Amino acid sequence: MLDNIVIKGGQFLKGDIVIPPSKSLSHRAIIAAGLAEGTCKVDNIIQSQDIIATTRCMSQLGATYEKSDDSLMVKGTAYPINVNEKKFDCHESGSTLRFMIPIGMLGNDKISFTGQGKLTTRPLDPFLNIFNEQNIPYSYNGELPLEVEGSIKPGKFEIQGDISSQFITGLMYTLPLLDGDSEIIVTSNLESKGYLDLTMDVLNSFGIQIINENYERFVIKGNQTFKAVDYRVEGDFSQVAFWIVAGLINGDLSCLDMNPNSSQGDKEVIEIVERMLGRIEVKSDRILVKKSKTQATIIDGSQCPDIIPVLTVLAAITPGETQVINAKRLRIKECDRLNAIATELNTLGADITELDDGLIIKGVSKLRGGKVKGWNDHRIVMSLAVASLVCEEEVYIEGCQAINKSYPHFFEQFKLVGGLFDEWHMEK
Repeated sequence: MLDNIVIKGGQFLKGDIVIPPSKSLSHRAIIAAGLAEGTCKVDNIIQSQDIIATTRCMSQLGATYEKSDDSLMVKGTAYPINVNEKKFDCHESGSTLRFMIPIGMLGNDKISFTGQGKLTTRPLDPFLNIFNEQNIPYSYNGELPLEVEGSIKPGKFEIQGDISSQFITGLMYTLPLLDGDSEIIVTSNLESKGYLDLTMDVLNSFGIQIINENYERFVIKGNQTFKAVDYRVEGDFSQVAFWIVAGLINGDLSCLDMNPNSSQGDKEVIEIVERMLGRIEVKSDRILVKKSKTQATIIDGSQCPDIIPVLTVLAAITPGETQVINAKRLRIKECDRLNAIATELNTLGADITELDDGLIIKGVSKLRGGKVKGWNDHRIVMSLAVASLVCEEEVYIEGCQAINKSYPHFFEQFKLVGGLFDEWHMEK
């Protein structure tokens, strides 16, 4: 992928887009298959940087992964686990880090976790609290690396629900294997419930049972076993959101390989754009979207943080005032996404005011174009590419290689449906 590109402004996109597999489900399926007793096939996998990070970490626990086209043949590791490489590099993947910390501890070894970019300072407090409560030795000075020795013991775990559901997912993979029953108590408002639904769906597919008591308490029996099953990953609602917005603002697109009955939290994009009067039609295996005159609304980011940047693009050219609320967690993603999307869209001609936990977006009729930065964040880069569709002039985006984190072929598909772009050589 070219690092810096220039996109022709005001292009109309038309055609079919095969939406990539859900990154969230891919992480979960790769881990479940890697913990299963036997051999599984995980189908519809894209080797993005985040998925490669999770696969490598699971390989260090003894699972083997054989790539074939867009699938993986997985031979699971037996529990108790023997850790064959004790330093886990999670690259820039928050899911990998927070899932793998308790899973890696199943080997009862001294292990360490490293990462890159903003991942090194992403919060880990819920796990640190568990280590303190269970007298598990660890070394951590506020940023990675984290070193920890020992394994988590079954019992009662009190976890805040407003930091990240990823901590709960990591425990849901780990606690069923332990010799004893456990429960997870959510001590504050649970955000991103949809991600826990995905976790429990995948676990159930692989034979693990968790009792969900209204998302306030999760009861987990010990001594369970991951069963070997074949699993196909469905299309990603966090990625289709870019094409939905692209179609609404200047296109006519058919988004393929989508499950209308998905448990993905980012499926909320459909309800949001319907509320904004977008012309969207959900079929049994695809989503159709056409250029629309949309109306302003209030967007709650608490359950769907990943789609907020591109929805901000839609709001930026929607008449009236749209508000994004309950979105403070976007500040601790790959970058401060509230600041990033407000800054760069304003550079292109939008009228966005940044609040502590959200945005106020006053719609304009069109954007100008100009030079913007990707903030080393895949969702910012792709959102700015979508914004180019309503720009009068060219859009120069710096740092486009960030898409490799989740969607390496985004610009290939952008070109297939009519997008024109070229390499941009920055002035020295």
